Amino acid sequence: MFAFFERLINPFPDEEPTQPPQGIVAFCRHYTRGNEKFLLVMSLITASVAVAEVMLFGFMGQLVDWLANKNPQTFLQEEGGRLLLMSLVVVLLLPALVFLHGLLVHQTLLGNYPMLIRWQAHRYLLKQSVSFYSNDFAGRIATKVMQTSLAVRETVMKLLDVMVYISVYFITMLLLIAQADLRLVIPVLLWLGVYIALQIYFVPKLKKAAMAQADARSVMTGRIVDSYTNIQTVKLFSHTARESDYAREGLDGFLQTVHRQMRLVTGLSSSVQLSNYLLVFVISALSIWLWMHNAISIGAIAIAVSLALRLNGMAHWIMWEISGLFENIGTVADGIGTLSRPTSVTDSPDAKPLRITRGQVEFRAVGFHYGKGGGVLRKLDLMIRPGEKIGLIGRSGAGKSTLVNLLMRFYDLESGSILIDDQDIRHVSQESLRRQ
Repeated sequence: MFAFFERLINPFPDEEPTQPPQGIVAFCRHYTRGNEKFLLVMSLITASVAVAEVMLFGFMGQLVDWLANKNPQTFLQEEGGRLLLMSLVVVLLLPALVFLHGLLVHQTLLGNYPMLIRWQAHRYLLKQSVSFYSNDFAGRIATKVMQTSLAVRETVMKLLDVMVYISVYFITMLLLIAQADLRLVIPVLLWLGVYIALQIYFVPKLKKAAMAQADARSVMTGRIVDSYTNIQTVKLFSHTARESDYAREGLDGFLQTVHRQMRLVTGLSSSVQLSNYLLVFVISALSIWLWMHNAISIGAIAIAVSLALRLNGMAHWIMWEISGLFENIGTVADGIGTLSRPTSVTDSPDAKPLRITRGQVEFRAVGFHYGKGGGVLRKLDLMIRPGEKIGLIGRSGAGKSTLVNLLMRFYDLESGSILIDDQDIRHVSQESLRRQ
């Protein structure tokens, strides 16, 4: 059974990856394409679990009223059917729903979903030009792939799993409390207003802090990986102290973003807890007052107070889930800048495999300056005939390596053309060009 659910998503599809869109929603949908049905089923099961759990509080209230008012001698004869229904929900329905939900989440989605994103993002980045990697840390790019894949999973699954659970649970809870007495709904709605106001105030600040932290984490990781990658150079020139200072600057920058984020978290946590205690107090006081005026039953009080205590327990969890959601949204937004960048060197639509017949290479009026407008190659003409061997001599930075890079089409020319056996390299596939 576990293997069946683990195979529902193919984490390594053969389709060629395309450029992801820039928007957060479009970016997440791009990497979710083909797996929407599993997320939809997960949401439906989550909603069912939320309704069933709230109904347990309704059963508990009914049970309190029965025990207070029914005759023990005839209790089972009068309420045996509803007790059996409660038992089936608790013993069979809820465990079955939770088990199926666990299979979908843990076996189907948690592992395969981010791996699918990593696979597609990695294959797309392999198509990027050399300039893409020259202008960034290799460790930073790798971190973006790893962080963003997990952040997309968390963003989508928190919205379709956790947020669905919270929404359905709260709506069902309001309906259940309203059945006891509409006046008991008022403090819950007031609490909800305060809770939403706190989220509106704190969450955007947390999102901004999370984006800054994600970028600082990438810089920190990139600097450390860069030191390890070039350890021979560091050892050769005795630059250990300089590299330590360089890494510490990145570590300290990351730590400052953590401090800013934790200050916001403390403020949000304390404010939410205060509103929770006020809700429990007001619900309890109002319930007692209504009972004293014979407006509600003891069972209704049990339902209202129990749900208020349940909200008190859930509020912190909801707060962290919402904070985590926006933190992951910030990480996705930060990763989009790297993973959605268009490729600068692409095959033309009519690209054909390169056919070598003689081996003649010709540079015609080649101009290239790494996008700076001047300083490297200008109107270079060079003919290398079949079988001819040449040597390039010049000072460092004169453009010797640039010529080889242009011949391999690691960069596109700014002007002119390069031909191999009269075939313009812009009109042949990059794979066939570099395979020769």
